[in-house]
Amino acid sequence: MGNNTLFDSTLPPLPSYTLEHRGDFFAWISDFWLSLVLPVVVYWVMSLFFHIIDTLDIFPQYRLHTPAEILRRNHASRYEVARDVVIQQIIQVATGAFLTLTEPPEVIGKAEYDIAVWATRLRLSQRALPALLSLLGVNATAISKNMSATHPLLAGAIAGGYYPFLSAAESAGPSFAPWELTVAMAIYHVLIPGLQFFVAVFFLDSWQYFLHRLMHMNRWMYTTFHSRHHRLYVPYAYGALYNHPLEGFLLDTLGAGIAFKLTGMTVRQGTCFFACSTIKTVDDHCGYAFPWDPLQLITSNNAAYHDIHHQTWGIKTNFSQPFFTFWDSILGTKYKGPRTDRLADKKRTEKEK
Repeated sequence: MGNNTLFDSTLPPLPSYTLEHRGDFFAWISDFWLSLVLPVVVYWVMSLFFHIIDTLDIFPQYRLHTPAEILRRNHASRYEVARDVVIQQIIQVATGAFLTLTEPPEVIGKAEYDIAVWATRLRLSQRALPALLSLLGVNATAISKNMSATHPLLAGAIAGGYYPFLSAAESAGPSFAPWELTVAMAIYHVLIPGLQFFVAVFFLDSWQYFLHRLMHMNRWMYTTFHSRHHRLYVPYAYGALYNHPLEGFLLDTLGAGIAFKLTGMTVRQGTCFFACSTIKTVDDHCGYAFPWDPLQLITSNNAAYHDIHHQTWGIKTNFSQPFFTFWDSILGTKYKGPRTDRLADKKRTEKEK
């Protein structure tokens, strides 16, 4: 049971709580296995979708490269690519299992208490309002009295979180204003998880940008590790995780794992984060510039953007992956030239035909 200690007698009491083990989201698979399997399933389902589009040539008008370019310019067979992706995913699953098993058991039952804590913080922050308003020459007490009949909640906030009408209605003592509980619930259920996801995305983008850039600047690291990924001059969906195993572990698996641990996500939040990262990575390598793809509209880091990095003339630019491009913009590594080679490659391909 949680304690019911008050900060002081003028504040609403914090509710008691009882912790219990959190059940699995689905009855047919545990959250543990879902966190390991979902990113792999998402990867191959999306890749199969794009592979079918490739094979049937359904959207030739949105291709970044022709089928002939894929055959002519890539230096790794589709079998080699699939094999190395499976190896990386085995490492990914093993690392994910280790990270999840080192997490403390997840419990529920404390949400109401935590929301009340945030409501208490809101109440305490209101106590500074009268002093702040007085610095501006505003009499908070007078304004509060004038508004008490028509806007009692606003009047109470201006008065420093003083809501006598709520206390009078409750024999149990002070209580929270409805708006305080609403804002507290929004903070707990929306703002904090959203902030965790944003910080995880920022960390993963930063981790991948600087490590990816280092692998291009250091000749030994590029030759030994990263050059394997660049055997695909014309990227396609299931080649997104085609890497040297060590590079794949450092760049993708470890980066996402640290982001998960750093932000204090739950296993379910981590599952969503890993799945979203996988979806974005596959989409960035799909080889299509779809005008209706939401992932390619939300951020400028899309298939067309990353494709430039896979070309010989753009290989020293566009290092950002997988979500946003802010580091390329800040550090001046965003490609700014024309895609002149695309036209030239098309002409060469037409001649070869």
